[in-house]
Amino acid sequence: MSVLIENPAACEIRCIIRFLNAKKVKPIEIYRQICEVYGQNAMSESMVRRWVRQFNEGRSEVHDEERSGRPSLITEELVHAIDEKIKENHKFTISALAMEFPQISRSLMYEIVTNKLKFHKLCTRWVPKILTESHKTKRMGCALEFLTRYHEGGVDFLSQEMKLGFLMTPLKVSGNQWNREREREAHFPLCELP
Repeated sequence: MSVLIENPAACEIRCIIRFLNAKKVKPIEIYRQICEVYGQNAMSESMVRRWVRQFNEGRSEVHDEERSGRPSLITEELVHAIDEKIKENHKFTISALAMEFPQISRSLMYEIVTNKLKFHKLCTRWVPKILTESHKTKRMGCALEFLTRYHEGGVDFLSQEMKLGFLMTPLKVSGNQWNREREREAHFPLCELP
């Protein structure tokens, strides 16, 4: 016995039906061969007969025809209104936005925010990034210069305004903010002295 092929595409099975029907194989035999390769749940016998009938009537397309379906709730006006609300407060929550727009669900709101508007969560807590050897050397140089200035200037040195930036990267914590995917946080310079 051969190995079953799981989860076949509907058009794949329809292609087989069309092929075997063109070779004048009977619908019950087509169904039996499909069950043998794809399993009992691939397609019912009545569906095989229906597709054979459609192919005999002149249908050549194996893909589903377009259907009207349910209209989408997502409109350009709604997306624009949600975008404006987000611009007012980047620290929003999906629940708070869903309360502002009661006509749509939270899951649809999440889809609009992430897929249509391309926002993602950005954490507000920062932690030091792993330092390379050049970063460590530069920090050591800064520290030595600070010590030299302290020894030369004494306590007055500590009252001067200092500029010291740290190379930081985000860490996942509470207190999130939403930013567009294309907006990335710039790293601070490693060390700048006045």
